Amino acid sequence: MTIDYPVRRRPKSRPSAAAQDAASKAGVAAGEPVLDVRGLKKRIRRKWIIHEVGFQVHPGEIFGFLGPNGSGKTTTIRMLVDLIKPTEGEILIGGHHLARDPEKALAEVGCIVENPEMYPYLTGWENLEQFARMQPGIGEDRIREVVSIVRLDERIHDKVRDYSLGMRQRLGIAQALLGRPKLLILDEPTNGLDPKGIKELREFIRMLSATGLSLFISSHLLSEIQLMCDRVAIINEGRVLAVGRVDELVGQASSFVLWQTDRQEEARALLADQPSVQLFGDGEHRLDEGALAHLPGAIVTSVDEEALPDVVELLVRRGIGIEAVQRVAPTLEELFLRLTEVEAE
Repeated sequence: MTIDYPVRRRPKSRPSAAAQDAASKAGVAAGEPVLDVRGLKKRIRRKWIIHEVGFQVHPGEIFGFLGPNGSGKTTTIRMLVDLIKPTEGEILIGGHHLARDPEKALAEVGCIVENPEMYPYLTGWENLEQFARMQPGIGEDRIREVVSIVRLDERIHDKVRDYSLGMRQRLGIAQALLGRPKLLILDEPTNGLDPKGIKELREFIRMLSATGLSLFISSHLLSEIQLMCDRVAIINEGRVLAVGRVDELVGQASSFVLWQTDRQEEARALLADQPSVQLFGDGEHRLDEGALAHLPGAIVTSVDEEALPDVVELLVRRGIGIEAVQRVAPTLEELFLRLTEVEAE
């Protein structure tokens, strides 16, 4: 018999000692955000496509910007790096106001919007040399440093046309790091990567964060954002629906408890009579087939955390053999679906 009881995770407070240390490394006062977005709006012709977007990214933080395709993620990023102008709102990067002092603000940012663009007929090193010429004070020492950071030492003198997609992604990050930014913005960085490449990118992003660099990562892949990021903003149809730590936001979504017994129909009827238990039929929950694959035919419920041991004991007293009780933790996907459903009402 497998019994997996719920475990509460204590939310972490900010700024932590690690965040203050990261702030020191990044040259930002402790508590001061590296990126501060206030009331951002964008109108194209007569249509508002971004509505009152606001959030902060702290030193050394991996911040996720989560939403489906077409939700406004890339439009917001283009405003963050001054590719398009906001209709209303303010953007501060490293304490510099983007609209009033764009040169100083943009000097704090490295960015890859959509796919990294490189010259395929040049080597990785030659590509970095081209980008280095566009920024003052970047010599061969800095190029060697970023090549080492992204772990391309062995292939940097190969033609870019021979690089895998993951290697091109790392070369693009190397280019974005040349100017020693405090903030690295990555737009859908896992697009096109295989599972191994996604895992390597996730580890690489954590390594960059440990150096004090702040990372802003947009994605429509909820599972990746949940694994990768410290905090997240959820956006849909140009509106931010929620901002917070991943564990705190996930805690707002309903978790499920799966039951497998030797007498499922009796167990289902008994569970349905318990006030602390909510029973779900087929199609009434958002669990995918993968979550149910190892417990075929499981009874899907939601159970008050404190009541779960009593429910287990009740089934045992009634002579129902429990083969497995498993709690399936909530995900960002469940929270996102709940938030978008509320918005649509």
